[in-house]
Formats: sequence, structure tokens, C-alpha cells
Amino acid sequence: MSMSSENPENFVTEQDKMILSGLDDVLSYIQGDESRVRITKVPVVDINVQIIRQKLHLTQQEFAERFKFSLATVRNWEQGRRKPEGPARILLQVIQSHPEMVANLLQEKQA
Repeated sequence: MSMSSENPENFVTEQDKMILSGLDDVLSYIQGDESRVRITKVPVVDINVQIIRQKLHLTQQEFAERFKFSLATVRNWEQGRRKPEGPARILLQVIQSHPEMVANLLQEKQA
């Protein structure tokens, strides 16, 4: 039997079938059918850098120096041109709860 006469479905693995099924679910969702998908919404709390900084009674310059951010970054966050993301967002959450601990750890790192 030649290669051209073999059924291509003989080469489809179970993983391939799962992927194709998932793609069918995506297409159904795009077409408005939400019955085949599970939607999980994760709330993301906004971080207000200006409020964090003001509670610490620091200028933008002092805040930037103490927590090793660039002044331009702090200004961009506070003026809404950018939003903290990834590790910076996590660091700001820790600063909000434990500012002295973070400042001390950053100081030790430089020593």
C-alpha cells in the first residue's frame, strides 16, 4: 500500500484530538456559544502609587530612591501614563504593607 492511499486519520494522536476539540470550543465561543467554555475572571486591584507614597510622607524623588525605582517611572505611574506590572506591581503591594522591611532589605542588598 502506498503512502498516498493511507488514511490521514491513522496519524492523528489523542493529543491532536484534544487540541482540535479545544479549537472547536474556541470557535464556538467566538460565535457566541459560552456553553463549552469555562470563564474565570480574576479581579485585579489597582495600585495607586501616589497614595502609597503620600502615606509614607515621601516626595517622588525620595520614594524612587528608597525603593530603587527611577523617578521617571514613579512619575509615569502617578500620572497614569503607565501602570505597574509584574514584579514592580508585587513589590509595590509589599511596600504598601511593609515599607520599612522593603527599604531595609534594599539597603542591605547595596551594602
